[in-house]
Amino acid sequence: MDWKEGQGAVGPGQVVGPGQVTGEAQAAIPAGLEALYVACRAIYPDQPNPLQVTALVKYWLGGPDPLDYISMYANPGNPKLNIPSHWHYVSFGCSDLHGDGRVHEQTGPGNPSGFGFELTMRLKREDGEKSPPTWPAAIMQALSKYVFQSESILCVGDHVSWHCPLDNSESRVQHMLMGEDPQLGSVTTPNGSVQFVQIVGVTTEELRAAQHWNGIGVLDIIKRMPSAGGPWMVTDMRRGESIYELEPSVAEEVENGIENEGSNLSGVSARIAWAEAELGNMAPLSPLSPRTDIDQESEASPRITHVESEQIKNTLQKGLMQGVSKGCVTRGTLEGKAGSEADVEGNVATTDSAELFVTRRLESVHLTINLESGALLPLALRGRLKHGRHFTFKSVVDIGAVTLVPPAVAGAFVDASCPYASRGPWLQIFIPDDFLPAMAMDLADLADPEEVALPATFRWPSRKLTITVVAEEI
Repeated sequence: MDWKEGQGAVGPGQVVGPGQVTGEAQAAIPAGLEALYVACRAIYPDQPNPLQVTALVKYWLGGPDPLDYISMYANPGNPKLNIPSHWHYVSFGCSDLHGDGRVHEQTGPGNPSGFGFELTMRLKREDGEKSPPTWPAAIMQALSKYVFQSESILCVGDHVSWHCPLDNSESRVQHMLMGEDPQLGSVTTPNGSVQFVQIVGVTTEELRAAQHWNGIGVLDIIKRMPSAGGPWMVTDMRRGESIYELEPSVAEEVENGIENEGSNLSGVSARIAWAEAELGNMAPLSPLSPRTDIDQESEASPRITHVESEQIKNTLQKGLMQGVSKGCVTRGTLEGKAGSEADVEGNVATTDSAELFVTRRLESVHLTINLESGALLPLALRGRLKHGRHFTFKSVVDIGAVTLVPPAVAGAFVDASCPYASRGPWLQIFIPDDFLPAMAMDLADLADPEEVALPATFRWPSRKLTITVVAEEI
């Protein structure tokens, strides 16, 4: 990426500023791009020429960065609303800027433009800071690469596990939630609709709250706390306290939300392996160096045939991987574009592609899973299965998946008479209501992964089920 000032339009002619060119070059600005510029100018009429990060070689010409431009505006905030002065970053490229098929399939009005969204971020402006830091632009490009490579979309309520300070400092703000930009909202362009999805930096404790409950609920808490982000969800990398420390009553609020509503996180990326045999006879999990969930999934290469890969991918997208806080991104975070096969409760759909697989009954199952994903097992049982919803661990090294299924889920290929079965690389595990409390109690310690001695093996001989949780690097 190259950092340039006031170069936000494409095509011939002299560029004066984003969306503002002279003379005959006016018509060179694509309609989709101009519509987004208009939305920004409505908020920043005094900044027609903002600083921009631009892709030197555009994506359609073989460049590595999907975002053509990232504009960086100076927002004065609103003291009356306790909104601090901040930098406002806006991306251009996840939606269809050009409308000619060079990047995105042409859809037209009434449909999403490209992926249907653009990214924004609001970063608190430090005293005396005269120019915006460019690291948020790098994060935006990383997220957009995931979107383009996986064809997964980022939606309001999604979360992204990043596992390090967003600005590479010593900050506690190490993960992200996705909210709706409070000023830009959504716009209609000639190429379709675009929602501005805002990146909100959060702490590890806040990420876990979003996973165990839902991202929207955590964002609502952040909005009412000026020190946590306030109504405009401004990220402060110097924030030293989580929402739990800023307002102790939040713990009970989140707890009640989990108990009464459950979790809307229906799946996460994981390193998983399973077999009928004991661990000694299983192939070990493929070692992966510590990276973000986005990197792990986007760099994965299928270990099964292309046909099988497409079949299981379609089944997961249409049946299992929708209706979630996507987030992906562990979907945490990020899931595929959803079809319409699952109902509002996230029930498993039976699709034609799934029927191409032969269902294989298993007498027993030994599941091996990495610690970060395994730590979500208590969430899966309490926040999902208890409320009659499935939970899926989607492999980051192939297209396989393991789904925990309660009795209330329709369309599954497991039940009380056949609790374990597989179709190709997709395993389903049936968890009956009378087993759920005991299993949740036995796995409760995983909710505090730092206290778990690894490898940790949990056995239920009468159920012929074994789960082993292993370290991230083995």
